[in-house]
Amino acid sequence: MNTPAASAQASASLPHLIEKLLQQQAIEYQLRPTPLHIPESQQVQACLLCDSNGTVLALFPKNHLLDLKKAGALLSRELEPVRAAQLQRILAKHQLNQLPGLPLLFSSPCVVEHSLLSQPSLWLSSGLSGWSLELDQQAAHILLAKASAAHFAVPLADLNVLTNDPDQDGQDLSRAVTNFTALRMRQRLEETIEIPPLPATAQKVMKLRVNPDVGIEELADVVETDPSLAAQVVSWASSPFYAAPGKIRSVEDAIGRVLGFDLVINLAIGLALGKTFKLPKDGPEGATGYWEQAIYTASVIEGLAKAMPRAARPELGLNYLAGLLHNFGYLVLAYIFPSYFHTICRHQEANPHVQPHLIDQHLLGVNRDQIGSWLMRFWDMPVEVSTAIRYQHNANYAGDDHVYANLVYLAQALLQDQNIGEGAPMPIPASLLARLGLSAEDATEVVHKVLDARDALRTLATQYQQG
Repeated sequence: MNTPAASAQASASLPHLIEKLLQQQAIEYQLRPTPLHIPESQQVQACLLCDSNGTVLALFPKNHLLDLKKAGALLSRELEPVRAAQLQRILAKHQLNQLPGLPLLFSSPCVVEHSLLSQPSLWLSSGLSGWSLELDQQAAHILLAKASAAHFAVPLADLNVLTNDPDQDGQDLSRAVTNFTALRMRQRLEETIEIPPLPATAQKVMKLRVNPDVGIEELADVVETDPSLAAQVVSWASSPFYAAPGKIRSVEDAIGRVLGFDLVINLAIGLALGKTFKLPKDGPEGATGYWEQAIYTASVIEGLAKAMPRAARPELGLNYLAGLLHNFGYLVLAYIFPSYFHTICRHQEANPHVQPHLIDQHLLGVNRDQIGSWLMRFWDMPVEVSTAIRYQHNANYAGDDHVYANLVYLAQALLQDQNIGEGAPMPIPASLLARLGLSAEDATEVVHKVLDARDALRTLATQYQQG
């Protein structure tokens, strides 16, 4: 039972029903603040699944990914995660704010990943934010006595298999398309999946970008040929985020007085590419919106780059563009695999503790970072951008153009600490900060400045989505 000492240490208490059920089963437990350094193999991830026949509780280690197909096959059912609204109603009924890993609370079958049963102790969500239940092996076996033990989850360590060779990405994508369609590939990849060409506006802007003699007037002329882009640029310059004095009356005014040539070049490219692929109608519930995440990331990267020692700073415009396009592979993924995108989204909902690119890797054999990077190379975008996208989840990448990839990683990690983004927390190694010439204090100050303008950035993200 919960000991008096444990009760004294804790400043939270379980809901009466849960406490009563644990006592009835004679399950001894400790209610403790959720620890930071317990092995993930002992941390239980819970997911409530459902179909037309009802619900199923799945329990698996936090260092694994729940495979919905395997879990469904155990019970000969087509299972998906319970939708957020329904889950909240279930939790509210029991006065909980998180899904607890307690089979006895649900009148549902329970499946448990076999490896959990061999752990010396388990840590389960108690249903209360920040608090966990610690059970020794004997108590865990009592709790899980009626659960079906099986192998339905995949170790995350088996999924992080990104090669060092970007040229391999096209082959990986080709193989994934081949497996997906069950057709033999006889044409080049870009012909087979009919990737659209680089948009005309982006082509024009890219030509300006590499011409040292081009000025504000020429850029304004190109922007004004695309009415929606022109409206975006003027709106961007008028945003409270930039707090420009006076009214912005024209594209040329926006470029020359507020945004600057380099920023508008990259905004224009990002918006033009964003319109190439529609935002998918389906998507993981609770995920940060595509453009919101893109703009937050680009803004944090802009601040981080400016905080770096001047001699070490990369090209600021390319940095911003890398942030704006860092999750572009998400759009391409939905375009290439439309009928399978639903499955990817449901797996992401079932595995909120897993980085989405690892879910892609498990399901398709290729991930959104590879796809986005490959497309940037196919479109002859700057190599710095394709490198940043491909290695954005590798904190130890120190190869060519590493500063761009490192800054995208750092920006995402900082934003995840503020609950912006998806997947497991991304640790920030001291070696990463050292390569960038930044301190942890510098980085934290940058992200807080960006989040101080949260409302303005959300408005900009909405405009991007509508543009």
